[in-house]
Amino acid sequence: MKLVVVESPSKSKTLQKYLGGDYEILASYGHVRDLEPKTGAVNTDDFSMKYQIIERNQKHVDAICKAAKRADEILLATDPDREGEAISWHLAEILNEKKLLKPGKLKRVAFYEITESAVKDAVAHPRDISMDLVNAQQARRVLDYLVGFNLSPLLWKKISPGLSAGRVQSPALRLIVEREEEIEKFTPREYWTLHLDSHKEKQTFSARLTHFEGEKLTQFSVENEARQAQILKTLEAKEAKVMQVEKKRKARNAPPPFTTSTLQQAAVRQLGMTTDRAMRTAQQLYEGIDVGSGTVGLITYMRTDSVNLANEAIADIRDWVGKKFDKDFLPSQPIHYRAKTKNAQEAHEAIRPTSVARTPESLKSFLSSDQYRLYELVWKRAVASQMNAAQFDTVAADMMVNQGVFRATGQTLAFAGFLAVYHDDEEDEEEAKLPLLKEGEILPVDNLYGEQHFTQPPPRFTEASLVKALEEFGIGRPSTYASIISTLQDREYAILDKKRFMPTPIGRLVNGFLTRHFTHYVDYDFTAKLEDRLDDVSNGKRVWTKLLEDFWKEFNGELAAKQNVERGVPMEEKCPKCGATLNMQASKRGIFIGCSAYPTCDYTRPLHGNEEGPSVLGSYPATGEDVFLMNGRFGWYVQVGVTPEDKKAPKPRRASLPKGLPPESATLEMALKWLSLPREVGHNPKTGLPIVANIGRFGPYLLHDGKFKSIPKDDDVYTIGLERAVEVLEMPATRGRGAAGSEKKELGKHPEDGKPVNLQNGRYGWYVSHNKVNATLPKDLDPQSITLLDALPLIAAKAEKGGTTKKAAAKKIPAKKAPAKKPAAKKKAS
Repeated sequence: MKLVVVESPSKSKTLQKYLGGDYEILASYGHVRDLEPKTGAVNTDDFSMKYQIIERNQKHVDAICKAAKRADEILLATDPDREGEAISWHLAEILNEKKLLKPGKLKRVAFYEITESAVKDAVAHPRDISMDLVNAQQARRVLDYLVGFNLSPLLWKKISPGLSAGRVQSPALRLIVEREEEIEKFTPREYWTLHLDSHKEKQTFSARLTHFEGEKLTQFSVENEARQAQILKTLEAKEAKVMQVEKKRKARNAPPPFTTSTLQQAAVRQLGMTTDRAMRTAQQLYEGIDVGSGTVGLITYMRTDSVNLANEAIADIRDWVGKKFDKDFLPSQPIHYRAKTKNAQEAHEAIRPTSVARTPESLKSFLSSDQYRLYELVWKRAVASQMNAAQFDTVAADMMVNQGVFRATGQTLAFAGFLAVYHDDEEDEEEAKLPLLKEGEILPVDNLYGEQHFTQPPPRFTEASLVKALEEFGIGRPSTYASIISTLQDREYAILDKKRFMPTPIGRLVNGFLTRHFTHYVDYDFTAKLEDRLDDVSNGKRVWTKLLEDFWKEFNGELAAKQNVERGVPMEEKCPKCGATLNMQASKRGIFIGCSAYPTCDYTRPLHGNEEGPSVLGSYPATGEDVFLMNGRFGWYVQVGVTPEDKKAPKPRRASLPKGLPPESATLEMALKWLSLPREVGHNPKTGLPIVANIGRFGPYLLHDGKFKSIPKDDDVYTIGLERAVEVLEMPATRGRGAAGSEKKELGKHPEDGKPVNLQNGRYGWYVSHNKVNATLPKDLDPQSITLLDALPLIAAKAEKGGTTKKAAAKKIPAKKAPAKKPAAKKKAS
């Protein structure tokens, strides 16, 4: 018997089908060992480490060890990246310690797609564990440990207990904070553009002034209304002469197939997913979906920096394109791409479908909505990458009006090329047709006018643009972007408002402390260079312990030098009582401003509002009343107008602040959004009844026909549209209590007993269940994209803690019987 160990149990059935009965497939359920979660787990003298088996996976390790005893050969088939290599090494170390390994008994196999040919080829060509990849992962883990276990306590001491700093999350936080500071410091600048409206026959068009009195106009050539009026007066005319017409053919090449980073960005931008949801869905597609004929992996491994495709895959795609399109759509030679990303490292393929013949439409009935949409995106992008460029005809016409030159531009799609398959909203080019213009002809001037503009501050980061920035700066790795983003939100260092990141006051405070006292370690260039050195370790070009030694020597010195710095972050403002510098600080009651001369000077004030009363955020547009930010017995809320003294009078309109949002972050724009609920989404076209969106005791929900339905986490109660609301209402539901009843979905069968593992939504939130064991979902897990792999460790951990949930059976107390009546005493005969 041969033992194959994979990371995820969802792969087991597929591999069993491919490899047959001579193989036993077991799952490690992710990492099996980690550093002991305490000081001293890393010896900084020689960087030896103390590992321990992760508690929730102990039973799976025991099962692997038991199977290893009877196995003739052990094949470690964990994921083909640093983390997967490290898991294989840890398993090998555990088996070795238990003396279960004989020479040549253990091999490493790696496959990048879960198809029969790829799996069998990997098993036929095993290799040894790559210690270079293992040591790169160990070095990364030690660096994270050294930063987290040493810098976080300093934050507790100097800012507030419970805070944390991370080697990669801190530079990411800095990006968000610095962007917010740019926005706050930004001063809009006025400028004007001047335009001409004309027509030829029945077709109208517009042109923009580019030159005036012989000089080319720049953005700020016309800075105010008076100047634009002066120019318009000079240009007053009834006719314009076409001076020059320039025609060009412009090509737009197909984008390369997806990497992890570009897939995350496209999923956020085009599908409205979060990065975490996109990666969970991609994992499901990679691990395998039952498509009627059996379970098969639909895409290649989703953690990659590569834009290359295997020659066989290119041949398959080209063959498909050749059959479905005219010959003009297929390039004469295969197209090969080169990665432009800084620190691009992985040698395997880009993300592609495992078979181009499995079109999205042919699989639609087997996939969930998220799976279908993401698979369609991957499939179309891969196919488009081997198609010819799109061709656009562009026209630019210059027209003279007195002393001004106006330019009209037009563009039309001449040849679709790859656009026949794939469109990216961010890169799509609008068509604008011009009439057929000839040099020398005279056209009427229908209108001359100016348009006022103001320069705009840089936009806040979305998940997509933050991922792009992280990649460009070389911060972290594509496989870590989703966790970086979720960590910043979980720690409440940043929030998503209208799908854009805003730093919270505590996030600003942490960033301010780190950038002031540990500038080097939140520096973008330093972080990227450290990633370069880790890449050198994985490529065998650098000794990992020497890397750690150099880092620790410098970092430890910085830590020692900063132990006595003052609390908080200094501000430019001076104390009104003593003239000392004011500091932004944190306490259990929130962020406040305090004097650096404390305890000599006890001046403090809240960061937001004042001691005299509630803060006024602005005016309510409908009535002109003030919108107040207030704190009550149930927490912070916003209110329109003052509370009437008459208790019988109608209460003012109120709305609670979202959980986790610091009151210091509240703005009028946010308050108006919260106060907009409940809102009518529209009328259900099937019933004609209204659908209302609101937030209740159990979270966001839809109300329709007297029934409630929870709104999924990735939908926004403030923006959900009618079409999506109808979809949510039609999602299956089962009996139960709560805002929406109890929703239930089977995630798969438990590998140990074959019984279903279900995802359910009950009165107290989402949980997974198996055989009467219920495990609550952690807040960082999205119930809409949770997989069997996510659920099994939660159930195992709950079961080990005695998590069988049985409703307490009410004791059956027999009803008390009325005492039997005594028979009436018979009168004795006298």
